Amino acid sequence: MGKGRPRKVEKGVVGGNSSGGLSSGCGSVNIPAGPAFYPTEEEFKDPLEYIEKIRPGAEPYGICKIVPPKSWKPPFALDLDLFTFPTKTQAIHQLQARSASCDSKTFVLEYNRFLEQHCGKKAKKRFVFEGEELDLCKLFNAVKRFGGYDRVVKGKKWGEVFRFVQPQRKITECAKHVLCQLYLEHLYDYEEYLCRLNRERKKGCKRGVSGCKKSEPEVEVSGCKRRRKNKAGERVEQCKLEEEEPTQICERCRSGLHEEVMLLCDRCNKGWHIYCLSPPLKRVPPGNWYCFECLNPEKDTFGFVPGKQFSLEAFKRMADRVKKKWFGSASISRVQLEKMFWEIVEGSVGELEVMYGSDLDTSVYGSGFPRVTDQRPSSVEDDIWDEYCSTPWNLNNLPRLQGSMLRAVHQNIAGVMVPWLYIGMLFSSFCWHFEDLCFYSMNYLHWGEPKCWYSVPGNDACAFEKVMQDSLPDLFDAQPDLLFQLVTMLNPSVLLAKRVPVYSIIQEPGNFVITFPRSYHGGFNFGLNCAEAVNFAPADWLPHGGFGSELYRRYHKAAVLSHDELLCVVGKGEFDSRVSTYLKKELVRIHNKEKTWREKLWRNGIIRSSPMSPREQPEYVGTEEDPTCVICQQSLYLSAVACNCRPPASVCLEHWDRLCECKPNKLCLFYRHTLKELNDLVLRTDKTNSEETSGDSQSVLCWEKTVTLAKKAKGGHVTHLQLAEEWLLRSHEVLKNSYDKDAYASALKEAEQFLWAGSEMDHVRDMAKNIIEAQNWVEAVRDCLSKVKLWSCNRNHDTERVRMEHVKELLKLGNVPCNEPSHLQLKEYHQEASKLIEEINSALSVSSEISVAGWEVLYSKALDSPIYVDESEKLGRKLSAVKVWVDSVRNCISEKSPGAVEVDLIYKLEAEILELKLQLPEAGLLSDLTRQAKSCWSQCNEMLKDSISLKNVDLFLKEWDGFTVNIQELNLLKQYYSDAISWVSRVNHVLVNVHEREDQENVVDELTQIHRDGLSMKIQADELPCVEIELKKACCRVKALKALDCGMSMDFIQQLIMEANALQIEKEKLFVDISRRHAVALQWEEKAKHALASKAQMSEFEDILRVSEDICIILPSLIHVKDAVSTAKAWLDKLKPFLSHDLPIISASNSLLKVEALKNLVAESKLLKVYLDECSVAEEVLKKCIEWEQDASSLLQDAENLWKIDSIGDGNTSCLIPRFQKCLLSLKPTMEAGFSFGLELNMIPKLQDARFTLQWCIKTLSFSAVVPTCEVNISLVYKIMNMH
Repeated sequence: MGKGRPRKVEKGVVGGNSSGGLSSGCGSVNIPAGPAFYPTEEEFKDPLEYIEKIRPGAEPYGICKIVPPKSWKPPFALDLDLFTFPTKTQAIHQLQARSASCDSKTFVLEYNRFLEQHCGKKAKKRFVFEGEELDLCKLFNAVKRFGGYDRVVKGKKWGEVFRFVQPQRKITECAKHVLCQLYLEHLYDYEEYLCRLNRERKKGCKRGVSGCKKSEPEVEVSGCKRRRKNKAGERVEQCKLEEEEPTQICERCRSGLHEEVMLLCDRCNKGWHIYCLSPPLKRVPPGNWYCFECLNPEKDTFGFVPGKQFSLEAFKRMADRVKKKWFGSASISRVQLEKMFWEIVEGSVGELEVMYGSDLDTSVYGSGFPRVTDQRPSSVEDDIWDEYCSTPWNLNNLPRLQGSMLRAVHQNIAGVMVPWLYIGMLFSSFCWHFEDLCFYSMNYLHWGEPKCWYSVPGNDACAFEKVMQDSLPDLFDAQPDLLFQLVTMLNPSVLLAKRVPVYSIIQEPGNFVITFPRSYHGGFNFGLNCAEAVNFAPADWLPHGGFGSELYRRYHKAAVLSHDELLCVVGKGEFDSRVSTYLKKELVRIHNKEKTWREKLWRNGIIRSSPMSPREQPEYVGTEEDPTCVICQQSLYLSAVACNCRPPASVCLEHWDRLCECKPNKLCLFYRHTLKELNDLVLRTDKTNSEETSGDSQSVLCWEKTVTLAKKAKGGHVTHLQLAEEWLLRSHEVLKNSYDKDAYASALKEAEQFLWAGSEMDHVRDMAKNIIEAQNWVEAVRDCLSKVKLWSCNRNHDTERVRMEHVKELLKLGNVPCNEPSHLQLKEYHQEASKLIEEINSALSVSSEISVAGWEVLYSKALDSPIYVDESEKLGRKLSAVKVWVDSVRNCISEKSPGAVEVDLIYKLEAEILELKLQLPEAGLLSDLTRQAKSCWSQCNEMLKDSISLKNVDLFLKEWDGFTVNIQELNLLKQYYSDAISWVSRVNHVLVNVHEREDQENVVDELTQIHRDGLSMKIQADELPCVEIELKKACCRVKALKALDCGMSMDFIQQLIMEANALQIEKEKLFVDISRRHAVALQWEEKAKHALASKAQMSEFEDILRVSEDICIILPSLIHVKDAVSTAKAWLDKLKPFLSHDLPIISASNSLLKVEALKNLVAESKLLKVYLDECSVAEEVLKKCIEWEQDASSLLQDAENLWKIDSIGDGNTSCLIPRFQKCLLSLKPTMEAGFSFGLELNMIPKLQDARFTLQWCIKTLSFSAVVPTCEVNISLVYKIMNMH
């Protein structure tokens, strides 16, 4: 959408003088600004109070702007990312500059009829203009828009006419001239003809059903009466042919009656009453007439077409495209935008279609204001959200504020009680209109670009409407209710030129705009924005609402709610003095209107009346749907007229004569309130506004008293009050005479003509009430007596009997309401029933002296009585209870089964006989049975208090065996006895050959459970001690078995043998085996201890260990024996390397053992508890090593002494060499002896060093005789270096 394109303005077309008054000076608008108000924080608290405060200064403008205080910052409640909405397409270039919707076929039909009847020729089939077929209908309406041919020629408006006919073509002077000639040649005479018809219409010419073609009389063949005119213009009544059903029905009210005022469309031949049209016609129009459907085909009717569903982002993109297409990227002022808007509206700059998301129901699409039912956005704090949910300026709250007349409205009317949301784009428009029922409206702009508003004050609404009709005559001729359609704009400059005041307001985001009642307003948007609007109705709106209601009635439009119902509901509720001032005037108005029309109906013969059904929720408006008038579509809340000939149809009082053709006395007036009740509502307003008590309300009463209601009657006139007085006299006679159903019905029917009236008919209403009460009383008495007689004759239990209370209610009156002899018969029956009641009460009070048979006789008498008495039910219940009691006692006595009779039952029966106060033979038998039960119960309780033996219980149960009463304690004792017997049986079963069982653990479990059960029993059993002993034995056997299987300590075995001896089970095979094994273990212990103490041989220790393997008892010394053996074996393992080196030849490369290790082994051998031969061997080796070290040390000392000689000369060299050689020879055997030990001896390296030193010394000393070579010297040096 947003399609269309700007086009260049044709030179000389726009801006000329406009005799038709449509040009606005190239679209420029200079409109005075409306008022703006800036409330303080305090003033902003109550919107209705503040609007009331500024109303005197704002209402003369019809509109005002309210700028909230700076603290007003409501959060926007809608999620714009998820928000989608429907739109409507608006053709902005057609809001004003459009042709009237017309059906070309209808126009051609009427045009051809004109040519044939008045010109004697036929029309051409086709007219060509600018190469295309010319639509004569469009051309005719275009010229009509600008005031007709003469004004178009005078104002040079053929360019504008051309634009209507062919909007896409370029305008040329030649084309305008050709168009003018075509109109003059073909349509000018037709225009003159229609002007003459309009003048005749204004003179009041009338027309019948058939339509007066040439003022000649014409006879319609019809079964109904028709009226026509003769040549002289006099009405002539056609003869009535045979009675037939109507052949034509009205398309609005669906009635075929009143054919004399039914218009037949000269194209489709459908019928419409002149009073059913919108707006209605007062008379039949002259000439041919065409219905709205034929004049305005649906395809040509202008309106806002539903468009696509948009997201806000998509809608914004479209809005941007529209703005860019018309204005590019350049910035443009609001003045330029406003000027361009009106130029587009006037059709002078091009075509433009935009989208508008208008009239979005916030209950469906969501409100921009926070609501309690909405989800709070996470970005808004709780207190802020709650504050704006409840603020009175929240449009969701405004209609229901205290002081608003709409508080009483029950239903959620969209736009009135529930706000509407508006998503606009550039140039999207809201056309000229005022609010439904002339409500106030409040509009709030949430965000976006501003709105431009125009307003005409309510006081100038009539002048505005006249200018609109004069400026757009063709549109109003096609649609008389055009201003109700909200699809038409008119440049406000045109209104100003016609002296109609217009004011404008620019609404910025965050601003409120208020429109006042009857204020016409319209406008457009400067760009993308979001607004929200709702209606509201403070007290001063009430008279405007009355005006709006009458306007809807005049145009046959259904209102959004019933104004009359709203007035009555508000008048019945609570209101303050500010409301009472306006409410009183409106209540007086509807009172006077109802009074006038009801009296008019009465004068015209409608004397039947009936009150309407009361509301279920009268405190609210709209809880129930009222019927609507089939003529004017108004809600019939206060009153309606209906007839049995048309059951579904109703009409308002004003259209009573349009309902049907029945005589007035067949019609019925339905009313919700009498005139007195309406007047009481007026008086009620004075209670809150005491200063005006002597004002309008008293004038109403005075008017009622001074103006006498009368109508023509035989012999003169008769007043309403006279007829009422005569009716009262006749009614008194009716009440005095014997009851006559027809007379009563006739009196009540006759009273209907008075009941709707004011307080002067209170005595009539009272009398009618008395007659109704008397009638109901007589009918009730006769119905009661009829039932009594019918029962007396038939005594059929299917026949309903009369209750005594009902008879008393009918006869309790001191003075009977009327003369009805049958009530004396009813009184006789009442007396008989009263005697019966006395007998029953007497019998029930001294019942111990009356037999059951006497009661049965009395009860039978009560059953045969034609009047049902409640006392008979008491007697029947008591008699039935006695019979049930006797049967129950007999059943208890005759019962033979043990415990079959519940003890509670016999106690209950015993209590019942005391309540019945009867002496019956069964009572003694019941007492005996009760005494036995109590005795048994007492003995059982005594036994259950203490522990009892099984033998005593056995004797007691044998004594009460077969007792028929079911005593709980006896059953409990039986259960205890049964449990004890079962327990004894279990004990005996378990103890059979218990010592021979291999599963002694299971025996322990069984005996443990049996022992536990035995302890919990209420009865003492003799077997319980035996069970305890057997349990101990079984536990001992389990221990013995575990000792045999797993092996236990000597102490455990000793304790076990002692426990078996104590339990006297030591001779059992199991314990004999245990004792034998214990003796073997003792012998082993003695032998082991002796071996450890005497340091026995290894073989003896091994024998002791071998024997322990066959003993399944944990032996205390076994671990010591094992430790001694393992220690000895470990010592031998460590000694083995030392013993292996005792060989004669030991390699030097072998690893050597430490002497210290040998010393440690010798020391450890002293601690061994086992005797070993290796110990002495180790000691001998160690001894030899120590002796060798001593010898080696002595030899080493000798060697050291030799090389410590300081002076060696030529003389003593020869004697030293032998000494060195001798020492060297003694070192070798000593070293070999050291190596033979295979041990790492510290002296061996020292001996080796001494040997090398001695060898070097001998070599060196030999140099004294022989000079060594250089090589020998070097070799000696290296040797000495290696030594060190």
